[in-house]
Amino acid sequence: MANATKRTRDFIALEEQYGAHNYHPLDVVVHRAKGSWVYDVEGKKYLDCLAAYSAVNQGHCHPAILKAFQAQAKKVTLTSRAFRNDQLPLLSKKLHDLTGFDLSLPMNSGAEAVETAIKAARKWGYTVKGIPENQAEIICAADNFHGRTTTIISFSTEAQYRAGFGPFTPGFRIVRYGDISALTSAINRNTAAFLVEPIQGEAGIIVPPAGYLREAARLCRENNVLLIADEIQSGLGRSGKLFAYQHEGISPDMVIIGKALGGGYYPISAVLSRKEVLGVFQPGDHGSTFGGNPLAAATALAALDVLQKEKLVDRSARLGEYFIKKLRAIRSPHVKEVRGKGLWIGFVLDMKARPYCEALMKEGILCKETHENVIRFAPPLVITKQEIDWAVRRIERVVSSLD
Repeated sequence: MANATKRTRDFIALEEQYGAHNYHPLDVVVHRAKGSWVYDVEGKKYLDCLAAYSAVNQGHCHPAILKAFQAQAKKVTLTSRAFRNDQLPLLSKKLHDLTGFDLSLPMNSGAEAVETAIKAARKWGYTVKGIPENQAEIICAADNFHGRTTTIISFSTEAQYRAGFGPFTPGFRIVRYGDISALTSAINRNTAAFLVEPIQGEAGIIVPPAGYLREAARLCRENNVLLIADEIQSGLGRSGKLFAYQHEGISPDMVIIGKALGGGYYPISAVLSRKEVLGVFQPGDHGSTFGGNPLAAATALAALDVLQKEKLVDRSARLGEYFIKKLRAIRSPHVKEVRGKGLWIGFVLDMKARPYCEALMKEGILCKETHENVIRFAPPLVITKQEIDWAVRRIERVVSSLD
């Protein structure tokens, strides 16, 4: 922060004094954004290579989403689910037509949607599968990231996420990610579901071995276990498919979506499933005051339209392959691996990634470290080939300078 101007320092000082210190952000103070670019309070321009953890796949401040957001905000924003509104039914049908799932249940945050999926899986286990009361188990993968609630951190394997927050919610088993034999051994007659990220994001963009998800789906089907795909980060085009599980040609029983569903304008998430699963909920079993509100639904409809009309999923596949190829061409003893799918890339180093992220910020690129030694490159899907070339030149320069 030493080189920051007084205006930047003042904003940072206010946040440090009056805000809880549960994040370690880069010291850039963003003032406005457009497309793939953000601008700080000093007017400096940066290429956004994080996309708000994939929440702005459509690009910052997309005009079509803004138009829908403003139009709905002038009419009605919230009714609660005590009454119906004229936007949620349209979103429900849109999600069905786009994904093929029978039902959807809207919430606000990704973590809320994960909690919803857990509740649905447990109730399905008791009422449909016949698991004895309070004995249902859900299998999760090591190094997972599904959110920050007390139930969700109960099945995290990251020590910091759990430290000081016990006692933890029981009913979860942990298996090694990508290991089908470990999953086979963990399944028993009380297993209600297997909750998994098709590609692990916070773990450092970990792509499982080919065939893993296909075998997991077969195992779940044969043992009457629900397969739940957490696509909060990986979904809606990030991996070069609408959903990352489609790389393996499978169809989960439940899919959890969020982040880009709101187009960067409004928080909205949803659980998608076949009728038998979400059908276990009866009025009063589950709910949310803001879940499915008309402003969120109208915004999500526009966000999905942009994904389709601008062919952003195909764009992610094409430009992601190009970006990965260019990054793999960078020669440095400190670059151990470049991995990913679509515009979701893990740049793996043999040292801490934070200094690289800070140096890249000075070069006009915003990205963030994950698991200490991995830089995640995940720009908005509207990024151009020319912008990727611009970024790669600076990434190569920073890597060389820190060598």
